[in-house]
Amino acid sequence: MVVAVEKLITPDILKPARYLGNERLAVHKPWDTAAIRWVLTYPEIYEVGASNLGHVILYNILNAQPRQLCDRAYLPGTDLADKLRATSTPLFAVESKRSLREFDILGFSLSYELGATNILEMLDLAGIPLTWRERQQQAKTNEGVIKKDEGNFALSTSTPSSSFPLIFAGGQTATSNPEPYTDFFDFFALGDGEELLPEIGLVLEQGKQAGFSRQQILLDLAQIPGVYVPQFYDMAADGSIHPHRPDVPKRIVRRVATPIPAYSVGLVPYVETVHDRLTIEIRRGCTRGCRFCQPGMLTRPARDVEPQKVVEAIEQGMRATGYNEFSLLSLSCSDYLSLPAVGMEIKNRLKNENISLTLPSQRVDRFDENIANILGGTRQGGLTFAPEAGTQRMRDIVNKGLTNEELLRGVKTAWEKGWDKIKLYFMIGLPGETDADVMGIAETVSWLQRECRGKGRKPLNFNLTISNFTPKPHTPFQWHSVSTAEFRRKQKLLRQEFRSIKNVKVNFTDVRISAMEDFIGRGDRNLGKVLHRAWELGAGMDSWFDNVDQAFAAWGSAIAQAGLDWKYRQVENGEWNIMEMGRESTPHHPSIDPRLEAPLPWDHIDTGIDKKWLQQDLQRAIEAATVPDCSFESCSHCGVCGPDFGHNVVIPAPAVPQFAGEFVPNTAKVQRLRVWFGKQGDMALVSHLDLMRLFDRVMRRASLPIAFTGGFHPNPRIVVASALALGATSSGEIVDFELTQSVDVENFREYLARELPTDIPIYNVVQLDLKDPAANQVMTAAEYLITVAVTGETTPAQWPDWIDAITAREEIFWEQITKSGKRQLINLRDRLFELELITANNTQTESTAVVRYLGSSRLDGVLLRPEQILFMLKTVASAEFHLLHIHRNRLLLGI
Repeated sequence: MVVAVEKLITPDILKPARYLGNERLAVHKPWDTAAIRWVLTYPEIYEVGASNLGHVILYNILNAQPRQLCDRAYLPGTDLADKLRATSTPLFAVESKRSLREFDILGFSLSYELGATNILEMLDLAGIPLTWRERQQQAKTNEGVIKKDEGNFALSTSTPSSSFPLIFAGGQTATSNPEPYTDFFDFFALGDGEELLPEIGLVLEQGKQAGFSRQQILLDLAQIPGVYVPQFYDMAADGSIHPHRPDVPKRIVRRVATPIPAYSVGLVPYVETVHDRLTIEIRRGCTRGCRFCQPGMLTRPARDVEPQKVVEAIEQGMRATGYNEFSLLSLSCSDYLSLPAVGMEIKNRLKNENISLTLPSQRVDRFDENIANILGGTRQGGLTFAPEAGTQRMRDIVNKGLTNEELLRGVKTAWEKGWDKIKLYFMIGLPGETDADVMGIAETVSWLQRECRGKGRKPLNFNLTISNFTPKPHTPFQWHSVSTAEFRRKQKLLRQEFRSIKNVKVNFTDVRISAMEDFIGRGDRNLGKVLHRAWELGAGMDSWFDNVDQAFAAWGSAIAQAGLDWKYRQVENGEWNIMEMGRESTPHHPSIDPRLEAPLPWDHIDTGIDKKWLQQDLQRAIEAATVPDCSFESCSHCGVCGPDFGHNVVIPAPAVPQFAGEFVPNTAKVQRLRVWFGKQGDMALVSHLDLMRLFDRVMRRASLPIAFTGGFHPNPRIVVASALALGATSSGEIVDFELTQSVDVENFREYLARELPTDIPIYNVVQLDLKDPAANQVMTAAEYLITVAVTGETTPAQWPDWIDAITAREEIFWEQITKSGKRQLINLRDRLFELELITANNTQTESTAVVRYLGSSRLDGVLLRPEQILFMLKTVASAEFHLLHIHRNRLLLGI
């Protein structure tokens, strides 16, 4: 059943367009013809989830499968969550608007340790029991669901209220250590999902058609490499995990897939997202071997994407989406040898379209003029490097593979190429770190500033992020113990040191967030009850700054109530300061310390990296010995390469095309066109700023020759006459376009209409003289239809009297506060030109009317707003009125 969202998604909700599901390139497949119905649920607010590349890729892949439908859901804002609970409305998927309970399978992205409380919140809002045991028990007791064969229950079919979807999680944290979360999920999808999820879909379809029980389906899923069904496994006293039945694997193999750039193109939101650009993956996996880096260990081997496929995906994607910016994504973009060639090829092909390229954090030792030339554009973005540590000794301990000379060369190249502000990432609390290493961060920053000085240049500014090292599973540092007290002490040292250094902004990661991440990240199944209780006590959005006080208090209380300690893993399972191992161990005999042989809760997850190798690499860290990158030098013998995980794929660098020059904005104005358009349906909930962004992208998708402003940040010459209130509909909006080439008016209208949403109809297009003023400069009045309600005992016959009373007056004063804070009285009656009652009627609770008015609407701010009509009605009727709807009929020009 479709949820009646029109009463929920209203203008009073913050950014209501988050929940519309009507994005460009969204896939709407028929509900009734789908054999299996998925929801990919990202447990963050829409702006984060909708721009996540993995989310987009898997959404596209699942919808490409025959007989499979994939919808989406996100963590609602607190305002919508409150409405859902107040109205007993279940959380819904954004496209179909159906309750999450109606789907066959819900997949959550568990990409960081603190995301699970958001998942519990979403399940609760959906009316789905939080644990797999509760779901199983509740479904067994529901009428008509019990199966005679094993007493289990099947997937939801025609009676979704009798059963629940299968709930699973994927993502980096799910792959790394699923154990703290096993109470809540039917299964986990480990590793890359491009091939794994379609295989899961086929098993579900076959099981559903055959009428298999839920237990039978889960057992079939457990046979798929990469699927972990925790209810078939038990935890031993030492925290290790073992199967309790012979027909499931003892160790679950992480899945590996080759990136397919074409699936990255999709979902162009109408609201501005965190990564509001096209993102294309160029390389998956990293073999640098940084000993703190879990993604570098969990994504091996490294796999380059063919440069031609990257170029094709970017060119096609930019034209399909209308974005003006794209990003190339990899754990280490600079290790993609084709980066300069690919970047330059795209920059040349899209030279005339004001396109910018951004990259995530890069290897500073590989940053050179070739990479500098492809970055930015007319909107040169920020540049981010991650030295990680302030001294050479610490960088060797963590195997960063970066020297001071390489750091200086990269930073100086950026400075010489015009960057005056650079972001740097450092960590504190790394194994073996001394106070001298901590102070080395400040010394390194000061040294870089001194080396990058020049006459006529601004001082080099640094924006530093200093995070607290938290040991991660499947890394050489997974046995290490950290101290929050030490984090605070070292942060204090750095704060004092940076007080005397100018042009540096320092951001420290909250120690409480690090403590929460460390507590759950290396936990076992005992933490399920703690996680559940933390959510009950108010934890949620735990890594967000605004929520950290409440989240930390909730986690602290939950840990205490469970009889545990923040350091329970250290106490129970022997975590310690790994630098205490001493030097009596050797790379060939690292197990002299028996603590390295203790079982770990994630030992049953086969990531491909041999645990012995991690122990040996830990010993190398103690000796500050580095290991070369096996993508470009000799094999490090980590154990990944083989039939299960494949091998490194490194594509030689092609020749870099000749630079065709930077974008030069075409400021020529050859033609001006004025368009009358409407704003209907769901698009009424898209803000004015988002509408402006939409017009820019529409012009790009339509390949229409828009003119640009001049200056350092050229913008397209698109001017909307007047902003419309959020939630208001309209049939009389005006927008002016200035073009660099003449386009037939009807052709322009056709191209524009083809790329606009259907809820933005085009009514008329006319050509103007280039010297004619813009519409907003000659706009004088606006005509509205407003639907108004009044509470109390009234009749439709009273409405004409109220309208006549307003028109009969010469003065109705309204007090407003000026920008300077002064009180000012204005005569609203001077701004009202026409007022007319269209209809009036009574309901059981109130009397409503539709009123048409024509009022002043000028660029200088002399305007009559709909809510001021309510003030006039209240003045003459001495009753309380409220607006139900606003519709703008037309804008009048030149009256």
